[in-house]
Amino acid sequence: MTEPDFAKMRRAMVDGQLRPNTVTEDRVVSAFRTVPREAFVPTEFRPFAYYDEDIEIAPGRFLLEPLTLGRLLDRANIREGERTLVIGGGTGYSAALLAMLGANVVSLDSEDVAPAAAAADYKIQFVTGDLTAGHADGAPYDMILFEGFVQQIPADIVAQVAEGGRIAAVTMDEGAPRAGIGRVFGHRVGWTFFADAYVPALPGFAPRREFTF
Repeated sequence: MTEPDFAKMRRAMVDGQLRPNTVTEDRVVSAFRTVPREAFVPTEFRPFAYYDEDIEIAPGRFLLEPLTLGRLLDRANIREGERTLVIGGGTGYSAALLAMLGANVVSLDSEDVAPAAAAADYKIQFVTGDLTAGHADGAPYDMILFEGFVQQIPADIVAQVAEGGRIAAVTMDEGAPRAGIGRVFGHRVGWTFFADAYVPALPGFAPRREFTF
């Protein structure tokens, strides 16, 4: 069976999905053109790697669809040498994109999700642990990216963002999930939302129920 032309599919993703939909920052576009998304998904899903769909990489865990991820990175304004954390980094695709943008990247996930072999080609520090705790040992971060929907961002993670730093996430805005960039000042987050985004949830980030008697 002939393998698909992944380079052609990658160009089509950028020119057909990303650039017409407000992902236009030159460095972000170049990173998406360069990093082989197919190398970060299970073998059976490689032919579908460039569809604008979330791809399951482990039971209940997904690689974000290209357009949502592209919009988040485009608006996150990543600068050379910035310290970044990917929460739910999975196989390492989004971390590889950040590394291409010149960031120093820490990718956090549980022990159930292993980095792809292709991730070894990029300067990424992979750590395992509780997603909802973040990775305080590497803080403060200039930017934290959530690889999935988070209904509520714990205060402990907000505290790991440098003053004036950013959070890139799909979270709740007026009752609907939307992609946005949050600026952190005084451990408070001020959000700018820019697109509806329906992506799979990261486990553990739903608000805790409180019981009253």
